[in-house]
Amino acid sequence: MAVLLAAALLPPAAASGAPSDRAVLQRYAADTWRSMDAMVDPATGLPADNITGDLAPAGRSAYTSPTNIGAYLWSTVVARELGLVSRADADRRVGQTLATLGRLPRHPASGMYYNWYDPHTGAVLHTFPDDGSAITPFLSSVDNGWLAAALLVVQGAMPAQRAAAAALLRPMDFGFYYNPDVRLLRGGFYDTAPPGCSVVGNYRGRGPDVWYTCNHYDITVTEPRIASYLGIAFGQIPPEHYFATRRTFPPTCDWSWVEQQPTGTTRTYLGVDVYEGAYTYRGIRFVPSWGGDMFEALMPDLFVPEARWGPRSWGRNHPATVAGQIEHGLRDARYGYWGFSPASDPFGGYKAWGVDAMGMDPAGYPSDVEGANYDAGFGDCRPAGPAPTYGDGVVTPHAVFLALPYARQAALDNLARMEAHLGAYGPGGFYDAVAVRSGTVAKRYLALDQGMIMGALGNELRGDLVKRSFVTPAFERAVRPLLAMEEFGV
Repeated sequence: MAVLLAAALLPPAAASGAPSDRAVLQRYAADTWRSMDAMVDPATGLPADNITGDLAPAGRSAYTSPTNIGAYLWSTVVARELGLVSRADADRRVGQTLATLGRLPRHPASGMYYNWYDPHTGAVLHTFPDDGSAITPFLSSVDNGWLAAALLVVQGAMPAQRAAAAALLRPMDFGFYYNPDVRLLRGGFYDTAPPGCSVVGNYRGRGPDVWYTCNHYDITVTEPRIASYLGIAFGQIPPEHYFATRRTFPPTCDWSWVEQQPTGTTRTYLGVDVYEGAYTYRGIRFVPSWGGDMFEALMPDLFVPEARWGPRSWGRNHPATVAGQIEHGLRDARYGYWGFSPASDPFGGYKAWGVDAMGMDPAGYPSDVEGANYDAGFGDCRPAGPAPTYGDGVVTPHAVFLALPYARQAALDNLARMEAHLGAYGPGGFYDAVAVRSGTVAKRYLALDQGMIMGALGNELRGDLVKRSFVTPAFERAVRPLLAMEEFGV
């Protein structure tokens, strides 16, 4: 294990890289930006959710989300700093998108945006364009978190747009999602009665009651923590909420349905008892995400300097997460490539890919088309299952870019081999996913995944550009002490 870490993980001082490496990353950025640009509707400045691999305007999807819009905004900031667009063009683009955001329907009492809009008209969607299924308009805590994060990046990086971004951000109240009884965020809410499970309420007491999702976001290593960080920084959610989410579930047999039995100790922060549990996979100890994927673990780290602010928590966990992904792809499943995260299914649609052994989900986010299942058992509470046999592994390039701060050379080598040997590269940069053994490529681009690539490249090539633009003094004062005080069981 020590040999793997030494070989795969480089210290931050190596981040500048050789000139040839920087030229390769700059080329990746230029082509990735081409796909982001192709997704944008010229009438509104809103990006589509996805586009076909040929980047034809007719290949744009007819729906978008707050996350997609946010991804385009921060990608434009990165494109400007990398010289891919002029400062005037960036101001024009961002100004148009912010003006459209100012006209989009949003929930008045919370200031939050709906989950699906028509990118050509800005109308809230009530029918899904792909299959005609009905949509009950929904307001997601995590999707609004990514849009708010993008608005902070714009506010910090683009003086000409600072006031407009701040005006859009000001009404957004993440406290609307916060359930004080359990100190957790709801997944979101509806402002009309939805089908299925819901809970009627109003945590802020403003406006009519809403229909909350029955689920809360209750684990730590998952992407909704961006909404937690923002709510705490804005003074809308109490700081102890950060410690109310679970690092793992407890090791008792009551929880034997999850992937494996954790080990750890209990510590107390801000009066909240936290079980600092961890999982182990092939000698690597880590705090798991739900699905064992890179997106949940590392996307918030594009914005928040988690590893630097939390050296005993995220500073340990992020490298361990990346090391586990490398170990899985190269040595356990022996795909020859690594990087597993929700993305397109090369055989059609979308699928949650991951390293099953590194997630809490007992059904697993698989790394292969066949859905090979890892079952470590749960101590004396549940016997282990048979060892999995891995098939047609699916690698997702955006996951590799997220690993750049923690395994730079390994990521560069992996990407170079994907381009050279898998047919994974097209006119808009890396295609969304590749099944490595069959050679099947998902020849399309997703705004979210391309946005993660642009964010990672902005940080890598311009000295943590996205982080520097995102973090305000108030955000650092509120969030940094929480990350600094914790020690993960890693």
